[in-house]
Amino acid sequence: MPDRAPKLLILGTRGIPAAHGGFETFAECLALYLAGRGWQVGVYCQRDVETVRERISTAIWNGIELITVETALSGPAATLAFDAICAHDAASRGGVCLVLGYNGAVFLPYLRARGGRILTNMDGIEWRRPKWSLPVRAFFYVSEWIAAWSSQRLVADHPAIADHLARRRPRAAVATIPYGGDPPAADPGPPPLGLEPGRYLVSIARIEPDNNILTLVEAFSRRARGARLVVLGTLRVGNPYHRAVEAAASPEVLFPGAIYEPEQVQALRVHARAYLHGHTVGGTNPSLVEALWAGNAVVAHDNPFNRGTAGDGQFYFSDPDSCAAAIERVLTDQAAVAAARAAARARAAQFRWDDVLASYEDALRLVGGYPPAPDKAARAAVAKPVSTAAGPGW
Repeated sequence: MPDRAPKLLILGTRGIPAAHGGFETFAECLALYLAGRGWQVGVYCQRDVETVRERISTAIWNGIELITVETALSGPAATLAFDAICAHDAASRGGVCLVLGYNGAVFLPYLRARGGRILTNMDGIEWRRPKWSLPVRAFFYVSEWIAAWSSQRLVADHPAIADHLARRRPRAAVATIPYGGDPPAADPGPPPLGLEPGRYLVSIARIEPDNNILTLVEAFSRRARGARLVVLGTLRVGNPYHRAVEAAASPEVLFPGAIYEPEQVQALRVHARAYLHGHTVGGTNPSLVEALWAGNAVVAHDNPFNRGTAGDGQFYFSDPDSCAAAIERVLTDQAAVAAARAAARARAAQFRWDDVLASYEDALRLVGGYPPAPDKAARAAVAKPVSTAAGPGW
């Protein structure tokens, strides 16, 4: 076994410090955790420019090497160019590569052929999302297979995703490690947007069909509620689905756009009457985990991903009528809401960042050929880590 400091390269995100979404937040948490444990960590960061002046540059941030790649393209072309450059550069650096998502999987065979040691977090089942055209869905379907067979091991963030991946690779090649979270601040401050604590529901998601935003808005807007529905997310002019969402909204629905300030989002969660979660495709969704840590009562689409994350103590819907009924109940049944909040806080304990990050370190050491963490036995004695072997569930 090598006696040098273990080395990690993180590919597949727009980079850190986190400012875009769940994968970026996770990449930042893992990078800081491992850098603090003696790893050499590099994170690839995408910078969109009009003219490329320095294709690859590096800087140090909190002991982490930020490897910035400039791209002068836009949209999917920029993402593919970024992924291609990252794979080519990573092949020359050594260490173990953690790839987040499989959008750039077409470049992983090259990285593997150059001796790359690859652990890929397979995220959700992207090719099932109805928003994509048939050619795009075919691209993602093929990419999922390429990633599955180009990586030494795979990470599923939910048992249902592990079951899906077991149809691509032997189950022994799949580690099940969920997303993580932390308790909110003791005093998160008042909710933003002039909202009254406990007098609003909140949805935090991309406004897309597979997230059921239209269903949530229509169900809430069937009658006057005496409360607000706050729908975070960007609405784009000319997008037919976004137009339909806006048209369905009653005056009690508020569309503030996307909010990226963590303190404001946390305060918005903590003071909400309930969190609405319409996601249908994916694994352990970061926004749902954060809602559990905030102690939110949850109204969620009824599917294995959401039930496997939030548990049976929440409110579930399968169609517009059951969604309207669930919303009515969380607005009127104080005892049921209090029980759901208690269940959320208890469930959140299964998604601790410390356990999640320790499990990732174990998986990365295995793929990279590094010896086990020196304190692995001691760590296991004080806290039960999240399993890195796929199993029936949590």
